[in-house]
Amino acid sequence: MNRLITLFTTALLLFSCGNGDERADGYGNFEAVSTIVSAEGNGKIQSFKLEEGDHIKKDAVVGYIDTLQLKLKMDQLRASESVISSKSAGVLSQISVLKAQLKTAAISKTRIENLLKDGAATQQQLDDINGKIDVLDQQIRSIEIQNASVISELKSIDAQIKQIEDQIAKSVIINPVDGDVLVKYAEPFEITAFGKPLYKIADMSTMELRVFVSETQLSTIKVGQEVTVKVDQGDNMKSYKGTIAWISSEAEFTPKIIQTKEERVNLVYAVKVRVKNDGSLKIGMPAEMWLNAK
Repeated sequence: MNRLITLFTTALLLFSCGNGDERADGYGNFEAVSTIVSAEGNGKIQSFKLEEGDHIKKDAVVGYIDTLQLKLKMDQLRASESVISSKSAGVLSQISVLKAQLKTAAISKTRIENLLKDGAATQQQLDDINGKIDVLDQQIRSIEIQNASVISELKSIDAQIKQIEDQIAKSVIINPVDGDVLVKYAEPFEITAFGKPLYKIADMSTMELRVFVSETQLSTIKVGQEVTVKVDQGDNMKSYKGTIAWISSEAEFTPKIIQTKEERVNLVYAVKVRVKNDGSLKIGMPAEMWLNAK
């Protein structure tokens, strides 16, 4: 609806005025790039320190969401991790004992093999030591399989802990951009949820004037071109330097309301002019664009 009103106003100014030199090259309203900051956690808003109109720096902490339930879940997972870790330590201890026995058995096998060559040992002794080595190998493999499931469980708990740590970190409300608070959607002690809007903020240091120009004016403008932007200031006009930042590639028909049949076929193109704000420019403020050549 706002876009229709803007387009209607622009078309009225474009086509109702004469072709004299005192006519501006474009008319429109100022806009600003705004960001809606939403909650990244669920729970009660414990603190929310901002008001509409406040200027907030990027990365400033403006509040936080209650994390008690997350903390309790974290404590529970860490307790489980401790129990499973002790179980894994016991399994690893058994493996160490068996590997020590296997090493001793391997030394005995080498000794028996040497004695067997000299006729000082029997084949039965060698078979016995080989059997013992096989048993130890099987025991080690069996315990390692058990330990693999324990390690897998530990990895699962570790992933859950990291997930909760991330949720706790995102419960802190951090402002993403420098700007002024336009709208505040929540208050302290309200219950919020993931994705629920908290406030809207806009960078007002540079404003964008969205104007509409006629089809015949396209040949006289280009991206990067410097223009003059004028706004009302009492009985006079205040001028700003502006730069054309974007020109629409698609034409739009002028509104049909209050237009004559001939004027309905006229096309306009949206243009964005970037203007450095000295603090006086506001969102929605009307302004004129003048090409510097004029």
